[in-house]
Amino acid sequence: MLSSLAYLGFRSPNSDQWRTFAPDILGCMLGEDGEDGSVRVRIDDAEWRIQIHPGETDEVAYFGWAVSEEGMLPAFAERLRAAGLTVHTGDRGLAEKRSVDQLIWFEDPWAFRHEVVWGQVVEPSSFRPGRPVSGFVTGKQGLGHAVLLLPDVEAGHAFFTEVMGFRLSDKIARPDGTQSHFYHCNGRHHSLALAQVPGAVGLNHIMLQLHNIDDVGTALDLCRARGVPLRKELGRHTNDQMISFYLTTPSSFHLEYGFGALDVDDDWVPATYRRASTWGHKMTDDPAGRTPGILRRTEAVGA
Repeated sequence: MLSSLAYLGFRSPNSDQWRTFAPDILGCMLGEDGEDGSVRVRIDDAEWRIQIHPGETDEVAYFGWAVSEEGMLPAFAERLRAAGLTVHTGDRGLAEKRSVDQLIWFEDPWAFRHEVVWGQVVEPSSFRPGRPVSGFVTGKQGLGHAVLLLPDVEAGHAFFTEVMGFRLSDKIARPDGTQSHFYHCNGRHHSLALAQVPGAVGLNHIMLQLHNIDDVGTALDLCRARGVPLRKELGRHTNDQMISFYLTTPSSFHLEYGFGALDVDDDWVPATYRRASTWGHKMTDDPAGRTPGILRRTEAVGA
């Protein structure tokens, strides 16, 4: 039922840093501030795709997942309730804040807030990049992807496939026994990925995909010139074949900035890989870029 990752929300004491970071480094456009002074980041004609709210600590506020038809929202709500989840219907005020027509929301077993929406507000032909870029891959593929950190990736697999309806794209099973799972809900190779971190829950990174490899190289040069911490050097992934690098945002989580990922279709056959990258993606030695993302400890094994 889910059709794309529509938007992401965060809270951060460094929200104002996004006013220069997003347009100058990433090539995004700034939208009008939210009513709480949040910074709204645009990557296409949607009114916003990423929203950074002022907050005392860096944390994930919500994930926004779109459905393609208005009538799917009640059916999805029933699906969630059947799984034992408490589902809330967003009022007109919340819908306005999220720039959508309708939404429902719930918390998953790891206390992440998910909002399922229909009717995202768009402003045709209004996107103007903050610096010269070819543009971002969005449309039916949505914002990009997000990678969650969970204490038990198999428990996450069961929830996100059986309850939320994601389809497995592939897995990376490393020689040290750690695994990452990748899931799609449209033609993008993955809109969601899960990685296992014992005793912890969090978000490692989000991804933005560009239309041109030169945009990626230019951003890498800008990061180096302006002292933006890098998490991983340029490289190419084994599974989706994206060429990308990873930088650390002002709000602790990382951002993968890439080009050239594979698309999937209904005939896609999942595979298992032993390593994440064909070449590159070397971890940097910069301590500022080596944080695991937004992370919180949990005593629960599977939740």
